[in-house]
Amino acid sequence: MNWTLALPEIVLAISGLAILVFGVVQKRENPFFPCAMLVMAAFFITGLLVLFTPDGVGYNHIFVNDDFARFMKVLSLCGAFLATMMTVGYAREMEVAKFEFPVLILFSTLGTMMMASSGNLMTLFVGLELSSLAIYILCAFARDQVRAAEAGLKYFVLGSLASGLLLYGISLIYGFAGTLEYGGLQTAVAGTAALPTGLMIGIVFMLVGLSFKLSAVPFHMWTPDVYQGSPSSVTAYMAGAPKIAAFAVLLRVMIGPFGHMTEQWRLLIELVSVASMLFGSIAAIAQTDIKRLMAYSSIGHMGYAMMGMAAATPEGTRGTLVYLVTYLFMNVGAFAGIVAMRRKGFAVTRISDLAGLGKTAPGMAAAMAIFMFSMAGAPPLAGFFGKLMVFYAAINAHLYALAAIGVISSIIGAYYYVRIVKVMFFDTAEEAFDRLPVSLSFISVGMGLVTCLFIVVLGPVSTAAQAAAQALLR
Repeated sequence: MNWTLALPEIVLAISGLAILVFGVVQKRENPFFPCAMLVMAAFFITGLLVLFTPDGVGYNHIFVNDDFARFMKVLSLCGAFLATMMTVGYAREMEVAKFEFPVLILFSTLGTMMMASSGNLMTLFVGLELSSLAIYILCAFARDQVRAAEAGLKYFVLGSLASGLLLYGISLIYGFAGTLEYGGLQTAVAGTAALPTGLMIGIVFMLVGLSFKLSAVPFHMWTPDVYQGSPSSVTAYMAGAPKIAAFAVLLRVMIGPFGHMTEQWRLLIELVSVASMLFGSIAAIAQTDIKRLMAYSSIGHMGYAMMGMAAATPEGTRGTLVYLVTYLFMNVGAFAGIVAMRRKGFAVTRISDLAGLGKTAPGMAAAMAIFMFSMAGAPPLAGFFGKLMVFYAAINAHLYALAAIGVISSIIGAYYYVRIVKVMFFDTAEEAFDRLPVSLSFISVGMGLVTCLFIVVLGPVSTAAQAAAQALLR
């Protein structure tokens, strides 16, 4: 048993417990800030450990460490680090200035890391539940706000249903295959000429449970209300690390053990991808609240990312991974702007509240415009390269209809992104927002530079994504 394979997770778990104890024994009135700094330091140290942990399979084949796991873990840690930094600026105003808040983000991230390294369906489930339970609490953390309490309750009820469906699917797969290990599943299904119907039903249930976590259509019903009601920094976190982890599990399971069954599950992925792209693009048009608009935008982006998975090729997997990288950074940047939408200490989230931002806060308006154009897929911004790679993979896999629908939904989606830019620069100016904290300014500038100059790092990112994709096929 090579326990060092899980050293990053062990260090992060011990750090979380230590920070929790530190927060409890502190004599000061509110130890939120030092705890948040310690959590961010724990994320940084864990990220370094992830990069230098060797490849291998440990803990009786339930834990896998390879290039794919490292890629996904680094992305999850980046999303968690940025979401925690985002919270520091407006923690008191968002009613999340409690030391437990960053610790919950830490434990949720620990769950996402376990999912990325899962070598067994039960490890997958434990990691998913560790991540989800922390997020349920984070959504309702501002308990004096009715919308936050409603968001937490909705996500908890519907998330519990999705977890039940996922667990039922896992039980069916175990019943027909006789194992929960990915390697064992691959051996079991490879030796059968025709797969049992029960096994196929189990795979469908598992896909349903994971699609809920991705907020993919038709399992998206929780997303707009939860995004709108949760504190904005929680929404930024939910839109990043947990979705990346859910994609990690989907890719590891479907491309790995069930990789040779592509023709039997590809149509389901295609349908979910098409429905998510079209619904996300069309439903967002009528939104007047920017957080609800970002919820529908997120649904659409998950559809685009699933195009690469539907291709079921190393090229498609690489495209999906690059897309997730671009999505993470432009999404965090956009939410940094949304968190900064405050007047006299109170949050405002209507799109019309951005009117005249180009005059009252030109720097913030420029950053938001960059993120909106990137999400629309405008070259040469990061979002363009992500979409280009998944479209190219779909065309090479002869999924011409899927690629065409993706292009059409991108054109439709461009409307509401450009509408936000139009409101910021051409509508009559509203009252100026409160001054941005240093942490939010840093995130906006940093993410803006990454989004604009993504072509500079496209080569290394693509190489890392290619290595991660190849690791799934070994």
